[in-house]
This record gives sequence, structure tokens and C-alpha cells, in this order.
Amino acid sequence: MVADSNETLRIDKWLWYARFFKTRTLASVVCNGGRVRVGGATVRKSSHLVRIDDVLTFTQGTNIRVIRILALGNRRGPASEAQLLYEDLAPVEKTGTGSKVDAGDGGVRDMGAGRPTKKERRDIDKLRGD
Repeated sequence: MVADSNETLRIDKWLWYARFFKTRTLASVVCNGGRVRVGGATVRKSSHLVRIDDVLTFTQGTNIRVIRILALGNRRGPASEAQLLYEDLAPVEKTGTGSKVDAGDGGVRDMGAGRPTKKERRDIDKLRGD
């Protein structure tokens, strides 16, 4: 992965190689939508060329990623190989256990609001003696 300082690569391809996006098309959509910055300048085309030591800023889900390019790569390899392509300048803070109940407010509701859950129905049945 030794690269020449004059080497460049399309930004959508690099984001896909580095496994930030599942498909190259998704990476292109993000780039064309102006949601990626290279060195503070907004990128409007997925054909924008990036070099080693460029700093990328973009959102991925609810996280803001700040990445320094260490290598350009030449294929979309395994995750262990993809992690060698960049340095994460703003590490993602992982919270919770990763279960769907912990993600957001989806599992929380006020008492008496909406239909009872299966557990609440069983508790009601126990109280009634059913």
C-alpha cells in the first residue's frame, strides 16, 4: 500500500474501499448531496479526487466522522484492511448494548398510553386470575 504523493482516487470510491458505505452508489449520493467536506471545503461531486493526508468530514447515521486518509487502497478488502486506510480523528462513542430497545426512544412509552405490551397483558391476566 505504498503510494506516491501524486496519486489520487475518486472520493466515492475511497469511501467505499474504506467501508464507510455499503455500496459505492450510497457513497456517491452522500458526495453529490454536499454532505462531505475535504479540508473544510464542501464536495458536490462524487468524482472529486482525494489524496493521502486529506481530512474528510461527513455524517454517518447520527455520528459526525472526521477522517484522515493514510492510504488510498486499490480494492474493497476485508474490514481489517480497510481500517489501515484511515485514521479516525473523532472516534465514535458507542453507547448501550446495541439492542433495538436501547436505540432511541422506541421502547419507552408513558403508562396507560397505547396498547399494553405482551408482558403487561400477562401481568393483567395474572391479576384477574385467568
